[in-house]
Amino acid sequence: MTDPGRGAAGGESERGGREARGTRRIPLLLMVACLAYAIDLFSKLAVVAKLEHHDPVNVIGTWLQLRVMRNSGAAFSMGSASTLVFTVIAVAVALAIVRLARRLYSVPWAIALGLLLGGALGNLTDRLFRTPGQLQGAVVDFISVRGFSVMNLADWAIVCGGVLIVFFTFRGWELDNAREAAADKESSSAPFRP
Repeated sequence: MTDPGRGAAGGESERGGREARGTRRIPLLLMVACLAYAIDLFSKLAVVAKLEHHDPVNVIGTWLQLRVMRNSGAAFSMGSASTLVFTVIAVAVALAIVRLARRLYSVPWAIALGLLLGGALGNLTDRLFRTPGQLQGAVVDFISVRGFSVMNLADWAIVCGGVLIVFFTFRGWELDNAREAAADKESSSAPFRP
């Protein structure tokens, strides 16, 4: 049965467009998000249990250290008085990614959005469950780069996902692979010229 609003031709063209784009990449997005989230969560649990209230551990001299700090602000400890705002932003990012996932047919975009979602959920978990609570928990940061910042793996996932998204946007890569699908169809229908 066809959708009366679209008619038979509209339904067929939509189905053909979906087939040309390939399969949805929601499982890949969720897999990357879950992996990023799990790595962040377990790393924070480990460093809080083993390193909090101890001297920093030098990884590469004093240039790179493991040093546990509680951060109520955003990256680079900015906006420490606006913890609730960052909680709302993390929720908004997660909801936006869930909404975008309906159009997701691109593997690179699935990886980038998965990193972003996993990182946002990692820091959101701290905001929800760490002291002082009430959506204002302090995020656990522990990767200290001298002269730069103290961050966690969720922050790195967010940064990597954001950089990839900017790169894909400048390259003209789309979430739904529409342009790539059209180019593939055009090249496959072109006559063979030796």
